[in-house]
Amino acid sequence: MSRVALVTGGTRGIGAAIARALKEAGYTVAANYAGNTEAARAFADETGIAVYRWDVSNEAACAEGVARVEKDLGPIDILVNNAGITRDAFLHKMTGEMWRAVIDTDLNSLFYMCRPVVTGMRKRGFGRIINISSVNAQKGQMGQTNYAAAKAGMIGFTKALARELAARGITVNAIAPGYCETDMVRAVPEEIIETRILPQIPVGRLGRPEEIARAVLFLADDDAGFITGATLSINGGQCMI
Repeated sequence: MSRVALVTGGTRGIGAAIARALKEAGYTVAANYAGNTEAARAFADETGIAVYRWDVSNEAACAEGVARVEKDLGPIDILVNNAGITRDAFLHKMTGEMWRAVIDTDLNSLFYMCRPVVTGMRKRGFGRIINISSVNAQKGQMGQTNYAAAKAGMIGFTKALARELAARGITVNAIAPGYCETDMVRAVPEEIIETRILPQIPVGRLGRPEEIARAVLFLADDDAGFITGATLSINGGQCMI
């Protein structure tokens, strides 16, 4: 029986690439999404991956969503916390609502998603939790105090939970992607990409979602059991730490 993997924000962008790669590698995959039902249905029809709608910023919804996935597909062995949003503004113009929306979705969701799955992982003596952070957690970014704080908090969460679960056969790691070819980045004017973003990237191009997905596959594998509490930076050399 194949292991079950759940990917939040798994029907578009990097999340969709991760979900596809896991399915192609033989995992049974569930993809969570928040609101774009049309896109999620198209993704499910194309890939055969089961999709589930709930808001990862809502604790009760996460518990209910995990329970539905496990009822339908079986215990979750691999959890990829990929869902995230941006609400960009300079701090002096940022509202409390903009701050809370990003913190709730990008950071608090880690607790809401991990809490329902770790008990089962502990009992079974196996688990892989992979948190998708960001290069902007490592280097900072103007207009993204909320996003950078959330994604940096994700790295701290990863390290702490990794220590708690290491003796139980469960690894917890983070991936910090740089700018990738996603809808979010494509929405940036081409001139800004060419003049402001690409010059910061030594390899001279945007990343591809499939490159992030391959790293997830590596960390999800049984053979990656000696890697935990790590942050894998995949950013084309934009930030070297």
